[in-house]
Amino acid sequence: MPFVLLALVVLAGCSTSAAPASDVTRLSVQVLGTVPHDPAAFTQGFEIAGASLWEGTGLVGRSQLRETDPTTGAVRRAVDLPADQFGEGITVTPNRIWQLTWKNGVVYDRDPTTLAVRRTLPLDREGWGICHTATDLVTSDGSSTLVFRDPETFAPRRTVDTGVRRLNELECTGSTIWANVWQTDEIVGIDPPSGRMTTVVDASALRPAQTRGDPDAVLNGIAAIPGTDEFLVTGKRWPVTYRVAFAR
Repeated sequence: MPFVLLALVVLAGCSTSAAPASDVTRLSVQVLGTVPHDPAAFTQGFEIAGASLWEGTGLVGRSQLRETDPTTGAVRRAVDLPADQFGEGITVTPNRIWQLTWKNGVVYDRDPTTLAVRRTLPLDREGWGICHTATDLVTSDGSSTLVFRDPETFAPRRTVDTGVRRLNELECTGSTIWANVWQTDEIVGIDPPSGRMTTVVDASALRPAQTRGDPDAVLNGIAAIPGTDEFLVTGKRWPVTYRVAFAR
C-alpha cells in the first residue's frame, strides 16, 4: 500500500495490531546481519529466487521490477512499469514473474529470463502482496482476505478471511504465509488452509532511525532465504535490509 493519506477512511475503526489470541505464538526478530538497500526504493514486493533477490517498487512514474544481489543490495537490472502505473507485489515461479499493480486493474506475467511482459491480465481487486505455494498464487488486497489463484491463469480459486486487516507484502514458506501488516511493525504467520493467524512477529527493533520522520517508510518486505529458517526483511525507503531469524 502506498500512502498514509490515501488510507484514512480504511483505517477508521481498525486496530493497528494483529491482537493475537492466546493460542498465537509471539516472536521477535534476531538480527544476524545487514545488507545495503536503495533508500529510494518504495518496496512493494521482495523475494529470493535462484541467486537473486527480486524487488518490486511502487510510486507512479517510479515503479520497477528489479533483480538485485542478495549479498550487496546492488541492482543488477531493472524494468520500468508504464509511467501512469503504481507497482505492487511480485512473486517468481519457475516459469514466470507475476507483478501486481495497485489500482490499475492489471497484473503482469513476465518472462523470468528477459523480464519482458508476456501477458497483461485483469486484476479483480486492488493489488497489494503476492506469493506462491506449490499449487497456488496467493494475493492480498489490503483487507483481511487472502485470495488463492490458479498459477497459470491467475483466476481466483478460493478465499480465506484471516481476521487481520491491512495484509500487505506476502511470503509463502512451507506451511506458513507470512504477511506484513501495513503501518505496523508486525509480521503475521497465517495457516494457508484455514486462514488462521498462528504467529505474530514483533519487528519494531528493525525500524531505521533515519526513517522515523517518514510516515510512508514502513516495514514492507519479507524474503525467505532458501535452505534456512532465516529471512531478509526491509521497508519502504529503508537504507538497509536485515538478515533475521524469528525467535522467542
